[in-house]
Amino acid sequence: MSRTHEAATIGGLARAGGVGVETVRYYQRRGLLETPGRGDGVRRYGEEDLRRLRFIRLAQAAGFTLEQIAELLALDATEDLARARELAQERIAALDAKIAELEAARKALRRLAHDCGASTSGPCPIIAAFEQG
Repeated sequence: MSRTHEAATIGGLARAGGVGVETVRYYQRRGLLETPGRGDGVRRYGEEDLRRLRFIRLAQAAGFTLEQIAELLALDATEDLARARELAQERIAALDAKIAELEAARKALRRLAHDCGASTSGPCPIIAAFEQG
């Protein structure tokens, strides 16, 4: 969908948003996207639909659940910036926890890889560590 072409079918919207048609329908069933009427027998989607679809995808990539995304969309309509900020801070805290977990896993794996490289005989420390875990 370009700026000059203001309306697209569900297939065009899906392509422009980088998702499948079934994903668009799923978001509609969840109330995240509007289902336009059939003005000329075909449902037509505009730039606002594409903007919303892209927002949903980016919010999911940031780790927000569909429920949180629905709340963010509702907050946008009410301009409740404090709650939107609170949701973002909760997501940042969850990401920080995941990053710490991944960094600890990386540190442990580096240690195991070092131990494996230092060993010339016996069981592989990496395999032994996972068998014990």
